[in-house]
Amino acid sequence: MNVRILIVLAFLFQLVNLNAETFPIRNKTYYNFLLHMPETVDKTSSLPVIVFLHGKSLSGNNLDRVKRYGVLYAKEKGHQLPNAIIVAPQTNNGWNPDKVIEVIDYVLENYNADPTRIYVCGMSMGAYGTMHVAGKYPNRVAAAVAICGGGNINDACNLTKVPMWIQHGSADRAVPSSESKKIYNAIKKCDQQADTKLTIIKGGTHGSVEKLFHQDAIYDWMMKYTKVQ
Repeated sequence: MNVRILIVLAFLFQLVNLNAETFPIRNKTYYNFLLHMPETVDKTSSLPVIVFLHGKSLSGNNLDRVKRYGVLYAKEKGHQLPNAIIVAPQTNNGWNPDKVIEVIDYVLENYNADPTRIYVCGMSMGAYGTMHVAGKYPNRVAAAVAICGGGNINDACNLTKVPMWIQHGSADRAVPSSESKKIYNAIKKCDQQADTKLTIIKGGTHGSVEKLFHQDAIYDWMMKYTKVQ
């Protein structure tokens, strides 16, 4: 097979990968991740990015696990996601905000993504990770949603700079709702006018609040925001 044919085949293979709906990105950043491209891509405008951080139960080295709940699971169950790039990294040892930002930077460098519309959401351990990413890099995150988790009080004042929707079930036995209330109160103590809201879901358990990813509310809320550069 001559060199010209090999080049053409390589180019076509790249096109197939780029047009795939959901595909893995491995060994490019510290965290391997799944990337979902929307079916309709307007090449003249950049796309927002939604980053989903999973909880402890999905940790490991098998990216298929990341689809067991959350944003990509909601997609597989038929929920119509926003016209956005969905990024779902996998960790096997908690979330490091620097390494999450490395994934975001990779997406910005290699896809037509909008740096002013980066949204982070997470559940349980991923909610703690979401708050830590937004707390360390408030200039990078346009808005964030943290579900059934909590946050580091040391991040509270930086979190006043990021619109934040914190949600928690009142009947959560794995992570008590007091964790979300604690970080919410710390944020408001830093700035009473901070664009942060807390929703306690009556009767919600640690698992039942996953249904929030199958509803439009969190996506519509996040995507109202654009980060001023």
